[in-house]
Amino acid sequence: MFILPALIFVAVFLIYPFFSIFAMSFTNQTLVGAGAANTQFIGLDNYAELFNFDRWMRRGELGYSLLLTAQFVIGSALIGQAGLGMLLATLFHNRKGLLRETIFTIAIAAWLIPDVVVAFGWFAYLAPDGTLNAFLNTLGIQGQDWLFDYPMISIIAFNTWRGTAFSMLLFSSALGSIPPSQLETADVIGANAWQKFRDILLPQLSRYILTDLLLITLWTFNTFTPFLLTGGGPTFQTDLISIYTYRTGLQFFQFGKGSAIAVVVMIINLLLAGVYLTLSQSRRRA
Repeated sequence: MFILPALIFVAVFLIYPFFSIFAMSFTNQTLVGAGAANTQFIGLDNYAELFNFDRWMRRGELGYSLLLTAQFVIGSALIGQAGLGMLLATLFHNRKGLLRETIFTIAIAAWLIPDVVVAFGWFAYLAPDGTLNAFLNTLGIQGQDWLFDYPMISIIAFNTWRGTAFSMLLFSSALGSIPPSQLETADVIGANAWQKFRDILLPQLSRYILTDLLLITLWTFNTFTPFLLTGGGPTFQTDLISIYTYRTGLQFFQFGKGSAIAVVVMIINLLLAGVYLTLSQSRRRA
C-alpha cells in the first residue's frame, strides 16, 4: 500500500505512454489528412521508411540526424563537459579563494538557469551584432555569423558551458574522498602534477568517470535545448535526433512515424546504458 501511489504514477505516466507509442509506431496516424480520419495498421512501413538506405544519409533523414547527434554527444558531453568538469575539479582541488568560488558559481548558475533564458542569452552572444563579435572587433578580428557559419560548433560550445557543472561537482566530491596523505606523500617524493593525477587521482576516479559519462551521454543525446538556438538549421546542420523527432511528430503531425523514431531513440538509449553498465560491472569484478 505504501508503494501503490508510486506504482500508479509510473504506470500512468511511463508504462502506458510507452506501450501507446510502441503501438502507434505501426500505424499511419496523423493529426490531419487521411491518417487522421482513417488510422490504419501498416506494420513495419514506418520503420522501413526510416531505414531506407537509399536516402539514409541525406539531410533531414534519420541517418544524418544520428551522425550529427553522435558528433554533438562526443564534442559537448564526452570531451566538453566531462573533460572540462574534471579539469576544473582537479585544478581547484583543496584550494580556496575568490577565483575558485567565482568559477564554481558561474558554472552552477549556468546549470540552474532555465533553458529558455540561457538560450536567449547565447543567441544574443553569438548574433552577428552580438557580444562575441563586438569583443572580437575591438581586437581587430572580423566577426562571424556563428550560428549560420558554424552551427554545430556553436551548439557544442553552448551545451558544454551549460552542463559542465554536473561533472565538475561530481569529480570535486570524488576528489574530496581521496585521503590527503596520498598526495602529501607524492609531494615528498617529488612527483609532479601530471604524475599525481595519473597515478593517484585518475585510478580512484575511474568509477565516477563511468557514472558521469553514462548520465551526461544520455542527457546530451536527448537534449532539446539547441533547438532554441538554431531550430535544427541552417539546412538541417543541427538537426539532432531530438529535433528530428519533434519535427516529424509535432511539427508535421506524423504521429505514426514520429512514434517509430521515438522507439528507435529508446532502443539506442538502452544500448548506451547497457554498454556503460557492462563496463562498470567488469571494472568492479576486476
